[in-house]
Amino acid sequence: GAARIVAAEAPRDVAVHFVSAVCENAIGSNSYRPGDVVVASNGKTIEVVNTDAEGRMTLADALCYAAKLKPDIVIDMATLTGGQVVAMGPRYGALLGNDDALLELVQQSGRAVDELVWPLPLEHEYCAHMKSEIADVKHLGGRQGVAIEAALFLEHFVPTGARWAHIDMASTTWDFKGGKPTGYGAKLLAEVVHRVLEEV
Repeated sequence: GAARIVAAEAPRDVAVHFVSAVCENAIGSNSYRPGDVVVASNGKTIEVVNTDAEGRMTLADALCYAAKLKPDIVIDMATLTGGQVVAMGPRYGALLGNDDALLELVQQSGRAVDELVWPLPLEHEYCAHMKSEIADVKHLGGRQGVAIEAALFLEHFVPTGARWAHIDMASTTWDFKGGKPTGYGAKLLAEVVHRVLEEV
């Protein structure tokens, strides 16, 4: 949705890339297992704790790919954690990142198009929950602060020097009353691109 909107507007003087990290959590003889160590394409080693947290693994891979494009700004969106669902309910995505001005821009964009986000702290003290004795990082911490810990895991793969925002939208993408997808995020990302262009 967002890619179609942005492509139709054909913004000048800026390159916008959309990287889609999709996966299926399926059983297979070659699938990874708890205790495995996976080497990401940026060289970081990841201890697999729970194979049900596959989304953050593919998202990490997408961030590594994005790094090759040398972006100034990276915004990732994912239906990532159950903790976001519990904390935010169906109206808000969780917003985390490394640049306050970008987070404010994303939040304002959400208000403008009624696809709301609310900031959570990127609390680096929680990184202790993901320390590994056999790898650079565990891909999963404990049961508390899971949306924050997921973002902290992803931060290991954010392109160096890039302004970064992470949106966990697990609770926002399905209209349970109407029994249909909401399309959440398409208008939000398009509005963010529009506002970034105004800054250029």
